[in-house]
Amino acid sequence: MKNHTALTTFILLGLTEDPELQILIFIFLLITYMLSVIGNLTIICLTIVDSHLKTAMYFFLQNFSFLEISFTSACIPRFLYSIATGDRTITYNACMSQLFFTDLFAITEFFLLATMSYDRYVAICKPLHYMTIMNQRVCKRFILGCWVTTLLILLPPLSLGLELEFCNSIIDHFLCDANPLLKISCTDTWFIEQMVIACSVVIFIMTLVCVVLSYINIMRTILGLPSSQQRKKAFSTCSSHIIVVSVTYGSCIFVYIKPSAKNEMAINKGVTILITSISPMLNPFIYTLRNKQVKQAFSDLLKRVILLSKY
Repeated sequence: MKNHTALTTFILLGLTEDPELQILIFIFLLITYMLSVIGNLTIICLTIVDSHLKTAMYFFLQNFSFLEISFTSACIPRFLYSIATGDRTITYNACMSQLFFTDLFAITEFFLLATMSYDRYVAICKPLHYMTIMNQRVCKRFILGCWVTTLLILLPPLSLGLELEFCNSIIDHFLCDANPLLKISCTDTWFIEQMVIACSVVIFIMTLVCVVLSYINIMRTILGLPSSQQRKKAFSTCSSHIIVVSVTYGSCIFVYIKPSAKNEMAINKGVTILITSISPMLNPFIYTLRNKQVKQAFSDLLKRVILLSKY
């Protein structure tokens, strides 16, 4: 095709052609999506209504939960619709929109995780100045900075991607992702591929350096505490964040850093399922099960709901 505007629809191959396996995938993704939305919405509600959860840590967690809901909602519902109806077609505009929003929410999450690691550094290494340093105005600026930085990094490669011409309409994936789209382009994609890799490396290095430096200082401070009880308490305040960071970076490194060859697409699909469905579902449980304040807030909210239901 001479011009990409002549190509009005793509066909998403999905994960499998097996009808029985598709039913299992549909049930699995529907359950994980519902748990993800319910879990993250619960965290957002708790951080809004509970007066004890008004610190910077929970403000960032509230925004992180919003990003998780937005990210998984940009990917999973469309795939569930495709499995349920058998309609694998997606319009060009819808495909580009999905690519934009999934990348926007995913990249913003990385910068927010880095911000949250800095918040934990201030809380543990400079506890007496925590409320002064991480005040409401500073927290809002951090959030704004995450979104603006993401847009500045994302827009150049995306604008080049909109100029691509496509020779094939079949996308070997269950969503519109950069790698499978580049594979079906008949335009020379070398420059945009290098730009995507460069942007990915910049994002990883910028955020990972912040996370690593923060936790190096955190561990030094924790190890310097006089009693084991103090060390345990200090470590518990950042253990949930460490788990989430490990899962996020570990799973994304295959998709966003390593260039994917055609024979590796199946692995990338599996990793993408982990990123888009399982991680957003697990993160609320990781934060709530390891956090006494959140568990207490959840217990208080349940009591209020039960009392209101009686009247």
